Amino acid sequence: AGAQQSATVANPVSGASPDLLPHFQLEPEDVYIVKNKAVSLACRATPATQIYFKCNGEWVHQGDHVTQQSTDRSTGLPVMEVRIEVTRQQVEKIFGLEEYWCQCVAWSSSGTTKSQKAFVRIACECLWWPRWDRALAPAAPHLCASPDLRKNFEQEPMAREVSIEQGIVLPCRPPEGIPPAEVEWLRNEELVDPALDANVYVTPEHSLVLRQARLADTANYTCVAKNIVARRRSASAAITVYVNGGWSTWTQWSGCSTSCGRGWQKRSRTCTNPTPLNGGAFCEGQNVQKTACTTLCPVDGAWSEWSKWSVCGAECTHWRSRECSEPAPRNGGRDCRGSELDTRNCTSELCSHATPGAEDVALYVGLVAVAVCLVLLLLVGVLVYCRKKGGLDADVADSSILTAGFQPVSIKPSKADNPSLLTIQPDLSTATMTYQGSLCPRQDGPAKLQLPNGHLLSPLGAGRHTLHHSSPAIEGADFMARLSTQSYFRSLPRGTTNMAYGTFNFLGGRLMIPNTGISLLIPPDAIPRGKIYEVYLTLHKQEEVRLPLAGCQTLLSPIVSCGPPGVLLTRPAILAMGHCVEASAENWSIRLKKQSCEGTWEDVLQLGAEPCTELYYCQLEAQACYVFTEQLGRFALVGESLSMAASKRLKLVLFAPAACPSLEYNIRVYCLSDTQDVLKEVIQLEKQLGGQLIGAPRVLHFKDSYHNLRLSIHDMPSSLWKSKLLASYQEIPFYHIWSGLQPFLHCTFTLERLSPSTCELACKIWVWQVEGDGQSFTVNFNIAKDTRFSDWLVPDSEVGAPALVGPSAFKIPFLIRQKIISSLDPPGTRGADWRTLAQKLNLDSHLSFFASKPSPTAMILNLWEARHFPNGNLSQLATAVAEVGKQDGALFAVSEAEC
Repeated sequence: AGAQQSATVANPVSGASPDLLPHFQLEPEDVYIVKNKAVSLACRATPATQIYFKCNGEWVHQGDHVTQQSTDRSTGLPVMEVRIEVTRQQVEKIFGLEEYWCQCVAWSSSGTTKSQKAFVRIACECLWWPRWDRALAPAAPHLCASPDLRKNFEQEPMAREVSIEQGIVLPCRPPEGIPPAEVEWLRNEELVDPALDANVYVTPEHSLVLRQARLADTANYTCVAKNIVARRRSASAAITVYVNGGWSTWTQWSGCSTSCGRGWQKRSRTCTNPTPLNGGAFCEGQNVQKTACTTLCPVDGAWSEWSKWSVCGAECTHWRSRECSEPAPRNGGRDCRGSELDTRNCTSELCSHATPGAEDVALYVGLVAVAVCLVLLLLVGVLVYCRKKGGLDADVADSSILTAGFQPVSIKPSKADNPSLLTIQPDLSTATMTYQGSLCPRQDGPAKLQLPNGHLLSPLGAGRHTLHHSSPAIEGADFMARLSTQSYFRSLPRGTTNMAYGTFNFLGGRLMIPNTGISLLIPPDAIPRGKIYEVYLTLHKQEEVRLPLAGCQTLLSPIVSCGPPGVLLTRPAILAMGHCVEASAENWSIRLKKQSCEGTWEDVLQLGAEPCTELYYCQLEAQACYVFTEQLGRFALVGESLSMAASKRLKLVLFAPAACPSLEYNIRVYCLSDTQDVLKEVIQLEKQLGGQLIGAPRVLHFKDSYHNLRLSIHDMPSSLWKSKLLASYQEIPFYHIWSGLQPFLHCTFTLERLSPSTCELACKIWVWQVEGDGQSFTVNFNIAKDTRFSDWLVPDSEVGAPALVGPSAFKIPFLIRQKIISSLDPPGTRGADWRTLAQKLNLDSHLSFFASKPSPTAMILNLWEARHFPNGNLSQLATAVAEVGKQDGALFAVSEAEC
């Protein structure tokens, strides 16, 4: 209730000036009666001849006024001041009519003036109104004195435990009172002042808000309500701010536990970043990691046997030698002690100084005879070589050997009696073959043969040829004995399904692990001529190889080894393997990791960034990656998510028993990384368990949102089947899937038939990530005889051998490949070179890598071979090469000089 402004009622005397009307220097104000104490109202006016109070429209008795008169020193006008007291009984007399108010009236010779109204109310002793009577509170202030009223808060703050930096809201609704209560907050009995702490503020509804919880905010909080009558305190609320623990960074790997042979090394981390406080969760995971290590044992050198004594020299001395090679010192071992050369005098009959005689003449004659024999043998060799070369010239009538597989060209043969041209592909499949003879005809003029713009890689026609190749020179035990002398030879386990191996030379070849999408392409001339390597390709089970992952890192591909490591490759081999990442530069940082000789994993390439070395390169496609490497070893693709939108592909596969002799029936739902090798492993496992596929596999995009994967079964006819699952769904934790260290996980739904004759099963299985992607399987099949999804299963073996050696490993014929390389490597006119071919094959994003190699065209063709074997379309490649040739009409011209 507010006070009214002063009102003036004028009863002017004739001729009086309006300036002589009274005006109030002090007006009465609203007051509250606390308990039974009377309150005082006062007013003062000038110029005034009389002054009185009127309460609720009635004049207060003159005897209740206390009046004082004085004179204003500045104006000399009379001043009157009056006071009255109002008791609780006076206010309670008018209950139910209106509020109690009083007003002051002053007179002068010019008229009267009224002051503002001052309301007198009874203050509550309890600060609380019953809900049913709050509407009467302003009109019935005496109800506050009722002895049965409670004195509690309508809402009090509650104790809470919150993590650090989390927001906190402590509500407080104080009891209502007259006058309304003021609210303040106490922290451990000390006043909370929002003006001094920007992290704290109080809402209009009296709630205390902490914007971000701090460790210092751990305390007991109390809401205090007070007015002029009373002060009330809420129950204290204990707020505990806790800190969940976090791992520190890993320490460096310790030294190997043994100085010779196999041992172990470890590294550790502590849960101190931050340390868990106030009941916060301890760090999950291991605080110590161990890995196997191998320390090369030092080998001390030892002398070989002494050689035989040399002949006695002119100085009457002879010598013998030995080498520090049995064994040679290595790995820090000691060198041999002693001398490697032993010299002695030979003063016996072996050292004679006789004059030259008949014996010397015989020696000279023998030397001349040997020289003549060597000359004759050389002449015979030259004649044989010329004869063989002439035979080849008789059959190779033009230079189309360099472009075998192009459409036939109309040219004139060099010899009239030999109309047949070389038009079939030579057999290059033998690993040790050698080619003898010229590949170009002898012609009288340097005329060039212009190739038409026809089909580039059409099949080679039939015809005869005289390209000779030798059969393998060594076989069986002899061959293995020769290999065993090579320093890079390594014994390999035989018969494993996840391994391929083969012996290769400069012709190259290919290794494949069936049904996994993993292969190794060894291009021609990658192995130096004269060398023979036994190369292997292995798919590792992830429980066999410990790949450490940190932070948000996850394994995106299988772990694959190719070797032996350390062999010399003159051109990059290409390792192909699948991956399960939905790649995008803004969501992922993807790295190629390689295990060093010491057993540690190192980042050798970051995809999308400028490569720090030319030894490695990676072409990442939708479901596979192709790694160019000049150093064989163990590789894996690892990704680190940059946002919660980063996702991996999971393949969902449903299996169930092929036979059901009991009433129970299990449906197994596998969640596996979307790569061929993991699917192969699951299928092999299910074949051992006697399972069958009961639904087409689905792909689910699993995001880095820290939400788990849930699985549930629905819509099952309750009259035929019942589920033994107690909860509404099963759940696979997020980290178990995201780390990628477990390639497949599964949940089992156990069902029970109500009758042995029930064979039809119909239900729905839902698989979804909380707040993410999901898939639904509609299952409807006969458990006794339904095999409709058996076609989805990968066969036990793929068509073709796991190891292909020589030209049989490549789609592009060897001679055609060489012609394309020699034609497109040099910069061409009108841009008709390897850059144009890369653009037409959609490989122009890798131009910088191709340009860093001695033969960019060879790199392009090698990548095409790796991507398109064995079902590649040669016609498309031929079209692309032909279109490059059209830009430069002389690109594929062949002359005798070029041969």
